[in-house]
Amino acid sequence: MAKAAPAEQLKLLELQGLDAKLKSLANRRRSLETDPRIEDLQAALSIANGELGAAKMAVHDAQAELKRAEADVEQVAGRIERDEARLNSGTGLSKDLVALQKDIASLNKRRSDLEDVELEVMERLDALRERQAAQQKIVDDVQGSFGVIRAELDGQLAEIAAEETVVRGRRAVFAAGLDAGMLAVYEKTLARRGVGAARLFHGTSEGSGMQLSPGDLAEIKAAAEDDIVFCPDSGCILVRSAEWV
Repeated sequence: MAKAAPAEQLKLLELQGLDAKLKSLANRRRSLETDPRIEDLQAALSIANGELGAAKMAVHDAQAELKRAEADVEQVAGRIERDEARLNSGTGLSKDLVALQKDIASLNKRRSDLEDVELEVMERLDALRERQAAQQKIVDDVQGSFGVIRAELDGQLAEIAAEETVVRGRRAVFAAGLDAGMLAVYEKTLARRGVGAARLFHGTSEGSGMQLSPGDLAEIKAAAEDDIVFCPDSGCILVRSAEWV
């Protein structure tokens, strides 16, 4: 059985306090790193970016459609201009000039129809651009909220990291002054059980929070003062004191 002087064993409670503080800080860090607001905002941002991408594609397609409509109108307007120039020249047979007038009339009707299409596409493009702008604002708002929360969390994480550095430093200095054999037992117990040491107080193990059975209690009381004893329930080292009996 491992041994250490009672006064030395009492020091384990201070070491456990430092380890409990480190554990608490680690739990706080994990809680911040898994803040549900971040996951929710990431999901919202993914959806918003998807909608923005669709809006941009719709604008792109409408712009291409408008270019085609403008080209169609320009092509018909060019034919009308050429035909009117021929008609105004007065050259050619009368039947050809009559046919040219009919062609110009037909082309003007075609241009009017094409301009209606062009106008419809322009109006639709304006609406799509407004939709894109609105969706961009949604993305910007979500990104802004994400940035605010991320900065808040990063600030808290930085504070935790700074506090962990201080506590780890204190622990290292304190642990260096402990009995090496006892410290090795404590470290092994801490790694396996999550708690390295706790008080035995009026028959209750503060490691498990449970009252020890009469048999277990009698066995621990019968152990030598420098024996390192363990909680039968939690497995941590039980630190005893005559004042706590």
